[in-house]
Amino acid sequence: MSLDSNDRSIAGFTMAGHALVHWFETSIPIFLVVWLAEFDVSVTLVGFVVALGYAPFGIGALPGGVLADRYGPKRLILLCLLGMSLAFVTLAAASILESIYAVAVGLLLWGVAASIYHPAGLALISTGVEERGTVFAWHGIAGNFGIALGPFVAATLLIVLEWPVVAALLAVPGFVAVAYGLSANFDATAAVADDVDAGPDEALSLPEFLANSRALFASAFAIVFVLVTFEGLYYRGVLTYLPEIMTGLPALEGLELFPTLEQYDIDPGFYVYVGLLVVGMAGQYAGGKLTDRVPAARGLAALFAVLAALALAFVPVVDRGLGALLALCGVLGFVLFAIQPFYQNAVAVYTPADSRGLSYGYTYLGEFGLGATSIAIGGFLLGEAGLATFFVALAGFALVGATLSAALALGLDRLFDRTDADSSADAKA
Repeated sequence: MSLDSNDRSIAGFTMAGHALVHWFETSIPIFLVVWLAEFDVSVTLVGFVVALGYAPFGIGALPGGVLADRYGPKRLILLCLLGMSLAFVTLAAASILESIYAVAVGLLLWGVAASIYHPAGLALISTGVEERGTVFAWHGIAGNFGIALGPFVAATLLIVLEWPVVAALLAVPGFVAVAYGLSANFDATAAVADDVDAGPDEALSLPEFLANSRALFASAFAIVFVLVTFEGLYYRGVLTYLPEIMTGLPALEGLELFPTLEQYDIDPGFYVYVGLLVVGMAGQYAGGKLTDRVPAARGLAALFAVLAALALAFVPVVDRGLGALLALCGVLGFVLFAIQPFYQNAVAVYTPADSRGLSYGYTYLGEFGLGATSIAIGGFLLGEAGLATFFVALAGFALVGATLSAALALGLDRLFDRTDADSSADAKA
């Protein structure tokens, strides 16, 4: 079924926003090495500065969701795009001040601005789009496009330009997207007009926020939140450490790069990793289309099970040569991103329309905030226990997600409905 004009308008707007969030996000590590040399500071200090940008990215999702419900998702997405672009202009100006602390300010501004996007963007799709699964698919593909393209563009430009110029150039697409968004015209509640009681400008007081939060976590959303957190633990652990794991693998030793690329010390494993991200675009599309045909909980249970199997298979497979490694990484990239439209759709299935921004705020607090703890867990396991233990831990995360998803598929959510009904009856009595 083709998208109507409202669906197409929302799809274009949110795809641009999603691509740019990850365009900026994945370009930041490319600058890290340059900042070490530019400011002559320790790795510890630069790592702390970079963490200032990434920490609000997850933590700020919850207030971002609250603001999306209060002011409307379009305003929040425009604010996000403008804020991220201005943050990278601030980074460029840091070279004039010759201060790593000015870089810290720019990254902090980026993290705060970027945290708004996911709850606002997904809330907009879930309430404004009729063909939700299809748009979730294209939205995910756009995110993967930004993930893969951001570091490539940054690294390529740094070959011929100074880093402040590169930072400023990376901000240009953000400003273009703001101009596009201002001209975009769509109905943000077209898909749920009859279900939305509160207007976007209705203030959400602290007691209302607490009441809405309690209502969410007294429903099946509590299970969705936990399983999304475990997906985040798997996702962040894989994407953080896979490039390092790929470096020096015996299966990649015979893989040669073009001489013009080798002089920049680019490891072949990096290209395998980027290939995984590119395959993820197909996974996003397939997952999004399947959400229109497969119940969210059932699809999540199956995909979590596959992720667990892939984690357990990684160490044995890497010893079987280049072909086996590439095949495993291709399947991993496909499934790792195919699962995302399913949990995004699960949030829409198990939450009321008028608190969708809050719901996605909590979702991405779990995905990017709590999920980021796997960076510390993974670093410890790789350093102290070895590669096999690291992947066993990832498999454990996926199995928890599979178990919770299977419980939802078997009707566990009906227990919450019964509890709500009993509570309502007690209140009336």
